[in-house]
Amino acid sequence: MLTTIFQELQKPQVIASILVAIAVGATILTIATPLLEGDRLSKRMKDVASERERIRQRERERLAAGQEKVTLRYEPRAFMKRIVDNLSLTKWLGTETAKQKLWMAGFRGPQAEIAFVFFRLVTPIALFLISVVYIFGIIEWNQSGVVKFGATLCAAYVGIKLPELFLANSTSKRQQSMSRAYPNALDLLLICVESGMSIEHAFRKVSQEIGVESIPMAEELTLTTAELSYLPDRRSAYENLSNRTGLDSVRALSTVLVQAERYGTPLGTALRVLAQESRDQRMNEAEKKAAALPPKLTVPMILFFLPVLFAVILTPALIQIFHWS
Repeated sequence: MLTTIFQELQKPQVIASILVAIAVGATILTIATPLLEGDRLSKRMKDVASERERIRQRERERLAAGQEKVTLRYEPRAFMKRIVDNLSLTKWLGTETAKQKLWMAGFRGPQAEIAFVFFRLVTPIALFLISVVYIFGIIEWNQSGVVKFGATLCAAYVGIKLPELFLANSTSKRQQSMSRAYPNALDLLLICVESGMSIEHAFRKVSQEIGVESIPMAEELTLTTAELSYLPDRRSAYENLSNRTGLDSVRALSTVLVQAERYGTPLGTALRVLAQESRDQRMNEAEKKAAALPPKLTVPMILFFLPVLFAVILTPALIQIFHWS
């Protein structure tokens, strides 16, 4: 029966029908996704804006009742937490590096950590079982058993790396969004500080304005505002901001803020110098990309433009030569 199904799937008509169905489904999904998607910006900004009040409420309850510190995050899913705790997965699958990567990707709290550890265990097992069923039961692969077993091990290795690749992709997208919004956020922060605002009010105002351009940047600034209100050392809030983003530009901003806090240097002057350096750095990056463009265009021009150009130029001459000969 499996052989018959496999033979049917090899027919051109069946393959064409499957491709048409996939194309139609993708088109419907592309059209329907913007209509079904809610206002993510308003929802996330509302959640982030209310975090400071939740922190204050938590501290009041802890001081009043003398209870242990409670978390602001949602509780992990019961079955994931049960599996992770029973197997002690956090000891050999969860590391401090993984926690740092989760923060940089925007996933915080016990739910994110337990989900990451859970999928690091489940994904390789699932891909291994799927590959075993597919290679040994569905397709007819004329290879030795050692080669087939090696393919299943490769699938399991891919499953081990998939959660890390997902984190790396999420971190890259998040950092790209914050990098685009950082120059404007720094200019807004400079304007707010020079107008007489405190650094807490400046962070709050900038987070409200920059949310239209970059939700991750607005979220990080709002969390920094919340940390400045309850952490005993303001330096920790600035360092947490640089650690969560992982950007060199934000790390420089954190260093400037820490130095201004420690030595009492004028914050407006330091931010103005940093903003100028940021503009110079953006100009240098633009010049670097412009200088790298001619070498990148050399190979496409040789492969695609020059043959067509020669054909257009030489074809009329060749036609005339063959006509007279």
